Amino acid sequence: MNHRTAVRSTALGYPRIGSDRELKRALEAHWAGRLDAAGLERAAAAVRAEMLDDLSVLDQVPTGVFSYYDHVLDAAFAVDAVAPRHRRSDRLASYFAAARGDDAAAPLEMTKWFDTNYHYLVPEIGPATAFAPRPEKAVAEFLEARERGLDARPVLVGPASLLLLAKAAEGAPADFRPFDRLGDLVEVYVEMLAALAQAGAGLIQLDEPALCADRTPAELEAVAAAYRRLVAEAEILVAGGYGPFGESLPVLLESGVEGIALDLVRGRSDLEALASLDVSRETFIVAGVVDGRNIWRTDLADAAADIEAVKALTDRVGVASSSSLLHVPVDLAPETGLPPLLAERLAFARQKLIELTVLADPDGARDARPASPAAWRDAAVRDRLAALGDGADRRAPYADRQASQAKRVPLPPLPTTTIGSFPQTAELRKARAAHRQGLMIDADYQARMKAEVAAVIAEQERLGIDVLVHGEPERNDMVQYFAELLTGFATTAAGWVQSYGSRCVRPPILYGDVARTAPMTVPWTSYAQSLTAKPVKGMLTGPVTILAWSFVRDDQPLADTADQVALALRDEVADLEAAGTAIIQVDEPALRELLPVREAPRAAYREWSTRSFRLATSGVRPDTAIHTHLCYSEFGVVIDAIAALDADVTSIEASRSKMEVVADLGRAGYRSGIGPGVWDIHSPRVPAAAEMAEALRLAVAALGPDRVWANPDCGLKTRRYEEVVPALEGLVEAARTVRAEAA
Repeated sequence: MNHRTAVRSTALGYPRIGSDRELKRALEAHWAGRLDAAGLERAAAAVRAEMLDDLSVLDQVPTGVFSYYDHVLDAAFAVDAVAPRHRRSDRLASYFAAARGDDAAAPLEMTKWFDTNYHYLVPEIGPATAFAPRPEKAVAEFLEARERGLDARPVLVGPASLLLLAKAAEGAPADFRPFDRLGDLVEVYVEMLAALAQAGAGLIQLDEPALCADRTPAELEAVAAAYRRLVAEAEILVAGGYGPFGESLPVLLESGVEGIALDLVRGRSDLEALASLDVSRETFIVAGVVDGRNIWRTDLADAAADIEAVKALTDRVGVASSSSLLHVPVDLAPETGLPPLLAERLAFARQKLIELTVLADPDGARDARPASPAAWRDAAVRDRLAALGDGADRRAPYADRQASQAKRVPLPPLPTTTIGSFPQTAELRKARAAHRQGLMIDADYQARMKAEVAAVIAEQERLGIDVLVHGEPERNDMVQYFAELLTGFATTAAGWVQSYGSRCVRPPILYGDVARTAPMTVPWTSYAQSLTAKPVKGMLTGPVTILAWSFVRDDQPLADTADQVALALRDEVADLEAAGTAIIQVDEPALRELLPVREAPRAAYREWSTRSFRLATSGVRPDTAIHTHLCYSEFGVVIDAIAALDADVTSIEASRSKMEVVADLGRAGYRSGIGPGVWDIHSPRVPAAAEMAEALRLAVAALGPDRVWANPDCGLKTRRYEEVVPALEGLVEAARTVRAEAA
């Protein structure tokens, strides 16, 4: 082993929204017409400058990782794979039409980026898609870093992943796959690489996270040919970042790539596999030992051991984040309100950069991370879970429940509802902020929230919606709201993370055992129900989603933590039922999100994730309906898990994917109620009633009219009332139209 081998620090990517969400505000001002394109670019340049300031502590800096909306959309635009309906005379307008839609066209489909809470836009590629190189963004951002004297490394989404993440364009033959175009796309990448090399780039990073999933021999053969072609033109570092490369690892190394970046947090098996491969001592191996997806301090002693193992294989070693740091907040420094014992165990993006520099320094201290304090464990919670019987997660058969629920709450065919939240207006946000800062007394705050609930109930009554919601005006976020009311959680002041586009979330930190100390939603739901004779749904966030949208403790299995959260929710469900709530919705939009990237560990995940949901919901009577909601994922791979939740009604995203999931459910023999979303609320576009009616017809044709509900595909908190009211009017009209046709 060569202990004198120099180790170079780098990162695979970085947060790109700004340390104070500067890009978010600029984007939203631009979309609202308050900021022109030049002003938007000035704001973007300032964010990129801040990114480079932060990254400058590293030996080598990734460039091209900034995005106005989404890096996969950037990659599609970089090869001119733009759907015809999104082409505009202005390139920025074309870009935002693809991202958000406009009056003339629906946007691209949106789905989860592997097993994270980041959403990417799904490119549409067909046999006739005319690829062409558009390297201007990559070159310009590389030159920005070079002008600062930084050792810059351009980053592009790799050609294999771009195609494997895409979907077939409308009108493509049934047997066509975008991956069939790999040979054509590689030639465009050759031109992109040449443009970067001409600008002075040496090593170029191609992100191929799709090669960390199970791949067929035919796919691997095509990847091998593609990379043999690419390495003839440039020095390439291939990065995965979301698990082990597995069977893709020898294929990439044998193609002659200059380097490979390994995720040694979730893909440590690759390190063991390298020992059995004939790796050249000249291969640049980047050890991804700093977790890019969680906020716990790195155990520097363990990380140093992995770096030493890499040194045994090569003379060219890098140390990096395991994935892009896109998934963590920018800076821990503003979080002065966190408990000291917790704060000293955390590292956000800027702190992780420092960890990387320490690990690259031959004289840096390699301290082990301290163990979690015993005070974070709750014996009562653990004893209660241990005492649960085998039947704690089971209900009566669905057919029996359906009959008793129909008797308790009679509803028409194709009943209409919404997913939960109503618009969070500026006035509501100001009231919550004033209350949090002590500028509004409790009584005034409660009165303001109750007035909003009353207005939301009245509006739904006017619209003719069948099952109502209270609108959730008191909730800042569907996970943070509960985190603030449960033990074992902490929340941040400025720990923002990009979810998609300008949408940012502040994931809570789940650091200890979880328990409920008092009812969390019952007073709001009961008040709303007192205002109407129509049923009002109780609204909760499910245990898997609370985990997925939090930074979760890593000192025990996720399954154990999920059961603790489920037990707390079980108490809330019981109190809602005792208060007379007939329909309780427990949302699990992240069910698909935590599904392991590879097939082997998926069965175990499906078992514990669905069990935790049932544990939260199975304590109710047969005549109490349990609803759930899922959104923005490829649901075909979790159809069996959706069934295993044993919910009475599942509402699901279906608008951007054009009801594809309905066919999946029909083929799988799904028998419970289903609410396929007919309105994409992540776009400002308001669909016509006829368009929503056609979507409902597709659902009814596949599943029959007795099990289909009519609803949007997600909550309405991010939309404006000017969009919500006409869209809901159209939804109600569409449901009545299809209801009459079915009758």
